[in-house]
Amino acid sequence: MRLCRFDDAGTDRVAFYTEEQIIPLAAAAAACGVSLEDNGCLQPFLSCGSERATVQDLEQKCLALSDEDRAGISIATDSAQLLVPIPNPTKLMFLAGNYSKHIEEGGGRAEEQSKTFPYVFMKPALTTLTHPGNPVKIPAISPDHIDWELELGVIIGKQCKGVSAADALDYVAGYTVINDISDRQFKPNSDRNERDKDGFFDWLHGKWHDTFCPAGPCVVPADEQTDPQTMSLNLKVNGEVEQDGSTSEMIFPVTAIVEFISSFVTLEPGDIIATGTTAGVGAAKNKYLKPGDVLEAEIEGIGVLRNPVE
Repeated sequence: MRLCRFDDAGTDRVAFYTEEQIIPLAAAAAACGVSLEDNGCLQPFLSCGSERATVQDLEQKCLALSDEDRAGISIATDSAQLLVPIPNPTKLMFLAGNYSKHIEEGGGRAEEQSKTFPYVFMKPALTTLTHPGNPVKIPAISPDHIDWELELGVIIGKQCKGVSAADALDYVAGYTVINDISDRQFKPNSDRNERDKDGFFDWLHGKWHDTFCPAGPCVVPADEQTDPQTMSLNLKVNGEVEQDGSTSEMIFPVTAIVEFISSFVTLEPGDIIATGTTAGVGAAKNKYLKPGDVLEAEIEGIGVLRNPVE
């Protein structure tokens, strides 16, 4: 069963997640006679976590409850304030150009995996991560070219360094939905003297605006999604489909990504890797976000991440 974090009267808690209802772990444990401590952190309950077996046992006992008893400990999902799955990852890493269709829609040409390597960049986690349902905010400094990018987020479950592709999934805790919001034409100081690297840093800085990384609404544990390359991707803006693809399209699959990054960076539990986006971004259509828009980013087997735009 999928897991989420939510705000319980000012305290972070963990719950089982469905589109219709969430069941707080503490309430489920009390109803089922299971000893479990919930301090608002998802990590112990995901794959690689110390309490994974406990929460799996609790899930089975919770499912065995009567419909009436289960309803008595449930909260309607649309009335809950869901929170980002991992509030303070030590690293929030993103792949650029990991889907050939996305590269081609931008006028580029995708290289074979064996002939290249993943491009990886980072976002400041504490100021870009945005809860499900909370707004993506159009930056006043550069408001006209704000774009969406639906991505599969990989949550690391245990310390990972120098791991082979064959063993990479053993280090994954779970998967979530990421929306890599991007400012396509950020150009600080319009009166500047151009330098050779200005274009690259304009692109990079355009990824860093506040609220530019919605995440959630939940996590599917890795042991319940054994092949992350089989998940459909769908992003809508105001109900209209803009992106429609599959994680099978990745140039570098999750295993290769973890192998590459861990070859020179130590990945820690809770680190998040966003694995790139498929075709259908707004820049390819000259179509950008504006206040009042609603984003719905969906990955099969995980759920729909909804965020308004302000």
